[in-house]
Amino acid sequence: MSGTQLQSDGGFKTLSVLTVGGAMIDTIVQIDPARIEQMTMTNADAAYLLVEGGRKVEAQSIDPFIGGGAVNAAVSMARLGNKVATLVKLGRDLSAEKVLARLDEEGVSADFVARTEEMATGASVLISSHDRNAAIFTARGANTLLREEDLPEAAFARDLVYVTGLSDASADRFPSILKKARDGGAFVACNPGIRQLSSRAQPFFENLRNIDLLTINRVEAAQLVPGLIGQGHAAEGPMLETDDPSQELAVRGLEAGGFQMSLSAFVRALTACGPKIVLVTDGGNGAFAGTADSITHCGTIPVTIAGTAGAGDAYASTFACFSAGGASAADAMRAATHNAASVIAQVDTQGGLLNRSTLTKKTQEIKAAIKVWAGIV
Repeated sequence: MSGTQLQSDGGFKTLSVLTVGGAMIDTIVQIDPARIEQMTMTNADAAYLLVEGGRKVEAQSIDPFIGGGAVNAAVSMARLGNKVATLVKLGRDLSAEKVLARLDEEGVSADFVARTEEMATGASVLISSHDRNAAIFTARGANTLLREEDLPEAAFARDLVYVTGLSDASADRFPSILKKARDGGAFVACNPGIRQLSSRAQPFFENLRNIDLLTINRVEAAQLVPGLIGQGHAAEGPMLETDDPSQELAVRGLEAGGFQMSLSAFVRALTACGPKIVLVTDGGNGAFAGTADSITHCGTIPVTIAGTAGAGDAYASTFACFSAGGASAADAMRAATHNAASVIAQVDTQGGLLNRSTLTKKTQEIKAAIKVWAGIV
């Protein structure tokens, strides 16, 4: 690998890391469940928060935080003791200065942060109530404006390059970003969003060969099923037998657009396209890490939910660090589970991110509390 020499420290590998993607100012609005109605669908996995038009709703709190996929991941990895830089695009405004101040506070290099006067720094509003699975309004702003000149080759000479969701013009840079990371000798981890997968499916599939670790959630995984079957990949694979309800994805498989695919077939298809590891997260049911030979499932740990935003970033970034450092899927998933649980216990996306010593202590103390199951693909 390029970048710094890997050094072992308490079970971790110290890495040089670049995160690429979005930076946001998150305004989080917490509302008492008694003050806002929630409607849950009986024939779909969906729930809605209902606000009466023209009515002023009292909030428990309205607070600004620093967020965005690339910044969340950078802070996560820096707290784990890695040497981290981030490549994001900001406006020339007060919000950008707040983002830069947070990066400096966390020891994340801003050497590759690009600026623009064309649009403002990205911003979002998160409405959190009931189950605290926040509804999010987002204005991506400068995040959509990455150009080729914003991607210096020197930035990508790292042990790990971690690419988060990209949108609009920035998503057009996806092939170039992956190629530069591959040419730089990095372990390439990618955590795209549903927007990128649905609007730019062809470039995504064409560049899977340059990805070592692909992280997606269950909904995003289903989005890929029609494309994989359309390319001729088998829809059926070995059944993964289990009585654990948290592993029902292994039994039911994935479905989208009238196409169905078993989890084992899904993992086989994607690893045949390039990625060595496919990580599928499934919320409270844990996650599955698949390779060409096996699938490993890791459960969750009990936690009082304060907010779910940022949990996916914490899980994916922690798993990526451990995987790039040579850890087993089981060890990487246990560490990721603890970090994500800590984030869920906080309102914002970064407050709960653990440092290296705390995460090491937690994973060692209650390692047996997290169930890990493995099956053959």
